[in-house]
Amino acid sequence: MASDAAREEILRLFRQRPGDFVSGEEVSRTLGVSRTAVWKQIRLLRDLGYGIEALPSRGYRLVEAPDTLIPAEVQADLGTRLVGRRVIYVEETDSTNRQAADLGEKGGEEGTVLIADRQSAGKGRLGRSWASPAGVNLYASVLLRPPLPPHRAAQLTFFPAVAVARAITEVSGLSARVKWPNDILLGGRKVAGLLNEMRAEAERIHFIVLGIGVNLNMRRDQFPSDLRYPATSVALETGSPVNRLAFTRALLRHLDRLYDDYLLRGVAPVLREWESLCDLMGKRVAVDLSGRSLVGTATGLDDDGALLLQMADGRVERILAGDVRPC
Repeated sequence: MASDAAREEILRLFRQRPGDFVSGEEVSRTLGVSRTAVWKQIRLLRDLGYGIEALPSRGYRLVEAPDTLIPAEVQADLGTRLVGRRVIYVEETDSTNRQAADLGEKGGEEGTVLIADRQSAGKGRLGRSWASPAGVNLYASVLLRPPLPPHRAAQLTFFPAVAVARAITEVSGLSARVKWPNDILLGGRKVAGLLNEMRAEAERIHFIVLGIGVNLNMRRDQFPSDLRYPATSVALETGSPVNRLAFTRALLRHLDRLYDDYLLRGVAPVLREWESLCDLMGKRVAVDLSGRSLVGTATGLDDDGALLLQMADGRVERILAGDVRPC
């Protein structure tokens, strides 16, 4: 059995009997490996931060688990229908979106979630980078294969934003807000961003990768000095560290439910919830486009997810891309 699979099976055995000892013989028999190989896996789990007690003639007992995002922890009692039925975790990658797209090209299973502890080339919107230090945040990409034509792909920006906002509120009690098209804010500062990437042909979507980056425990000194928009983390706003595992599991559950609801009921319900989370609706804003700026009142979203901007002369402009800021 591969090392990662062996460790996950040992953790599964521990969870089946919380607080109890599991004999080395049982672990050895379940994994189909020697007792020496079991001991090596226990040592590796300890290196990952798991507190495991070992007693002669009694076996092993899990007494403490770290805040880790390995598949066995993320998927334990997750209860989702689709999102997270396969979870891939890597300590470091260039970009979870890039790796998830490669997986999609190779026929990867819908609902697969790829999580990295650190990214060396995290991707933001419009080719910008996303600061991705290790051990503090969530960097994840979800592979979906929605039965939709490509012209509806922009609609898929909004349910992940609502899911992130819901998960932040669930684990921290803070009121997360959204900013068109794909930012999540706390106290007016950016705490999370989304980047969807698609592979499609004329009539159908092959797959979409939902890229999600959430600043959970990032310190002020870990933010780049050249940020275009003020940023924060959940921990900075609450004054307390965030359990990354609890947040990740909450997020996957909300993503799963919202995706199911979108496929069943269409985009209207999630657009209405998104609008209720956006503080700029009904207010005067400036939209920075390529080489020009438009000023008007943000009145809502259309069914394609375009921002509706009412101009001073009464005209309504559909904004498909741009940076929005209050006037």
